[in-house]
Amino acid sequence: MNWQALGLTLRLSLITAMALIVLALPLAYWVAFSGRRWKFLVQAATSLPLVMPPTVLGFYVLVAFGSSSPLGRLYERWTGHTLAFTFEGLVVGSILYSLPFAVQPLVNSFLAIDRRLIDASRVLGASRLATFFRVILPLSASGIVTAVALTFAHTFGEFGVVLMVGGDIPGVTRTISIDVFDQVQGGNYAAANVTSLVLLAVSFVILAMVYGWNRRAWPRTPWA
Repeated sequence: MNWQALGLTLRLSLITAMALIVLALPLAYWVAFSGRRWKFLVQAATSLPLVMPPTVLGFYVLVAFGSSSPLGRLYERWTGHTLAFTFEGLVVGSILYSLPFAVQPLVNSFLAIDRRLIDASRVLGASRLATFFRVILPLSASGIVTAVALTFAHTFGEFGVVLMVGGDIPGVTRTISIDVFDQVQGGNYAAANVTSLVLLAVSFVILAMVYGWNRRAWPRTPWA
């Protein structure tokens, strides 16, 4: 077991999950409650990573932050290095690749809230921001838990994006999934099997926790 790669993957997954919750909450709120007729274009854009090949997404991240692009030159001026083949590059690629796994559960949770509760909060004088924190967020706990767990698990096992953006640098960009690939390429199937079992176990535990949480969070009904 490559503990260095495992630790780096856990750090990447945690940072990505936390960053995505901050980014996805306002985006999901807008998608759920906005009356704009063109919001389906935003929904399509946020869901694009679900159908786009990871290598294509990784390629465009490299192009967007490369030294030949204005954004890449600005980032290089600020940091002194390019985004490619760095841990920060892995974070950016992972955020873009796991975005739909954070937005969709939140949108579904927001849409499931009884609008009368939101209207009552506004009638009682609460602002939109106060209503969001006091009414919408507490009633969307299951969606928040699902979003965090899915983005963490998805980042934990991703391969194509991290390989394209970060390469295979030990201690810097070599994640646990890339380590499995290296072990297979080197013919070390026993080590690859052990690492793969760890990935499988972590993914199963996270999904079991999500379904267990949602099962408790679902309201009891006469037919449940």
